Amino acid sequence: MTYRMPAEWEKHEATWISWPKDPLTFPESVLPKVEDIYIKMMLALSPSEKIHLLVDDKKTEDKVLKMLEEKGSAKNILIHRIKTVDVWMRDYGPIFVKESRKMKMTKWIFNAWGGKYDELMKDNGVVDQMAPLLKMDVTKTGIILEGGSIDVNGKGTLLTTEQCLLNKNRNSFSREVMEAHLKDNLGVTNIIWLKEGIAGDDTDGHIDDIARFVDGRTVLCAYEEDSNDPNYPILKKNFDDLNSSKDQDGEPLDIKPLPMPGVVNSPQGRLPASYANFYIGNGAVLLPVFNHKNDTKAISLLEDCFPERKVVPIYCEPLVWGLGAIHCVTQQQPLV
Repeated sequence: MTYRMPAEWEKHEATWISWPKDPLTFPESVLPKVEDIYIKMMLALSPSEKIHLLVDDKKTEDKVLKMLEEKGSAKNILIHRIKTVDVWMRDYGPIFVKESRKMKMTKWIFNAWGGKYDELMKDNGVVDQMAPLLKMDVTKTGIILEGGSIDVNGKGTLLTTEQCLLNKNRNSFSREVMEAHLKDNLGVTNIIWLKEGIAGDDTDGHIDDIARFVDGRTVLCAYEEDSNDPNYPILKKNFDDLNSSKDQDGEPLDIKPLPMPGVVNSPQGRLPASYANFYIGNGAVLLPVFNHKNDTKAISLLEDCFPERKVVPIYCEPLVWGLGAIHCVTQQQPLV
């Protein structure tokens, strides 16, 4: 039986997220701002799809419901008491695949981005707690992989980076072996390998900060205009490589440059701020913005790509303090 990982813009049944609370990720001074970002995300998405929100306890559930009612509505938002350490649902959550009228979850091993954070490895068990809720088959791949490291067009092509998927802190696989696992579990036939990701990214080059499909042939590729920025040569190489790549049918891709939001810093150093970390919902596209002059360019480009969806800019510097943004904390469940 052949399964396929749908593209993110295909119709969703729901979006899965986990409520923020880890003080190591979001300090006390930042956490309330991150909570406000979550409320904005849920209110933007929930008119057109369900939201499954994971919380640790009833106290948190009551708090979230009160915040939602004060800012809008809790309609279409389903809350589950499943404990998580942190918010990175894209990376430790399931990757949903489907064939015809059947859907299943694939569970990959989450090792906290190459063993960088011991405490966060506990979130490897979240998929097992989700499965009974959905009454859905789960395929355990036995392979280390995070959802943010891949992006697909739903037609057979997958984007990723050598820096992440071929990293020795993941599986120690050859390119050929890794490609075989991706093809077997996600139904892709064509894999495009970029080199590496942006400065400040602790994931070893996740694709969702640098290049994203917006339709079957079009890729938005992060591009740094400042030749003195450390990201300039990295992103130029990725842009050039994409322009010489082909889709699953051997056709060239349409590559559009997506500007970068400049340098966003924290006391710990540069943060991985990128407009490429957007999330495509049924009725809205959630776009991280950073009060930079390129915000308007990014908004305009996304509006051109998704004329039938509302582009919702959300100021995300507080969220990116945790070294991720909107795409990193969301996981789509496609409609069967």
